Amino acid sequence: MQKLRLLTILGLALGLMASANADTLATSGISAGEDGSRPVRGTTRAQVESKYGSPVSKKAAVGDPPISRWEYQDFTVYFEHDRVIHAVLKR
Repeated sequence: MQKLRLLTILGLALGLMASANADTLATSGISAGEDGSRPVRGTTRAQVESKYGSPVSKKAAVGDPPISRWEYQDFTVYFEHDRVIHAVLKR
C-alpha cells in the first residue's frame, strides 16, 4: 500500500512538472508607443484626433465601463470613457 501511494505521488508530481512548461513571447522590436507611432495610455480623444487625424472607423462604446475603439490604418486605439487605455499595431 505504501509503495502504491509513493508511486501515485511521484506520478502526480511528474505530471505537474511536465505541464508547467510555458512558451516565451518574443517582443523584440515592439515598442509601447513612446516613439510616437501610436497614442500612449492616458491621451484624450481630442489629442489623438489632433495628432493622428480622423480614424478610418469609430466603434461605439460597449460595456461598463464603456470601452470604445477607433481604427486607424496601422493601429487600433481603445478608449475607456475619453482616455486611451491601449493602442495596438496592426499586422
